Amino acid sequence: MKKAIITQSNYIPWKGYFDGIAAVDVFVVYDDMQYTKRDWRNRNLIKTPDGLKWLTIPVEVKGKYFQKINETKVSDKLWARSHWDTIKQNYKNAACFKEMSEWVEPLYMNCNYDYLTDINLYFINNINKFLGIKTEIRLSSEFELAEERTQRLVDICKEIKAHEYYSGPAAKVYMDESRFESENIKLNYFDYSGYKEYQQINGEFAHGVTILDLIFNTGHQASSYMKSLK
Repeated sequence: MKKAIITQSNYIPWKGYFDGIAAVDVFVVYDDMQYTKRDWRNRNLIKTPDGLKWLTIPVEVKGKYFQKINETKVSDKLWARSHWDTIKQNYKNAACFKEMSEWVEPLYMNCNYDYLTDINLYFINNINKFLGIKTEIRLSSEFELAEERTQRLVDICKEIKAHEYYSGPAAKVYMDESRFESENIKLNYFDYSGYKEYQQINGEFAHGVTILDLIFNTGHQASSYMKSLK
C-alpha cells in the first residue's frame, strides 16, 4: 500500500514535518500553489535567551499578483550568512552544537539558490539524509491539477498510485473526505501530540521550532525523539 503526503515546502521545518515525510513512500512538494506572506514557506522559529525568534528569508513579493511559491525569488543574497550568524550566537552552548555545526554551517555557506523552493528543498534533502529518511520526492508541477482543492490531492494520489494519503490536522477544515472515499484512498490525519521533550537550551521547552533545535541539542540521537523514525 503506497502512502503519500502532499504539502508545500517550508524553510528548515519543525520535526513534525519530517515525521510526515518519513511516514510515507512519496512526498509531493506542493509548490505551484500561491505564495502566502507571514507563513512557514520562508521562515521558522529558533530559541534564544529572549524567547522565540523568527529567521526569515527575504523574498520578492509582487503585490496582489498571483505568485506561486516556486516563482518566489530571494531579495537579499546575504540572508544565509546572517541566518547562520544568528543560529551560531543562540545555539553555541547547545550540547551537540560543535559537532553538528561542522555539517550545518557549510549548508548555509553553500546555499546560493535564487528561488525559495530550491532553498527549502536543499535544506529538506540534506536534513532527510542526516535523519536517514529515504522517501521519494516529487514536484506538484509534474502533474496536471484540477481546480478544486481536494480533487487536486486526489488526482496526484491516483497518478502516483498511492492508496493512503496523509495530511496535517488543520486540513480537516477544508478537506472533502468523500472525494478520497470514492477513489478508495485512505485519508489519515497526523497526530502531533505526545512528542517527548529533550534537553533544550534557552528557557521553557518549545516543540514548534525548527528541527535544527533538536539537532543541535541531541545530535545523532535526534531521530529517537521523532515518531516515524523509532
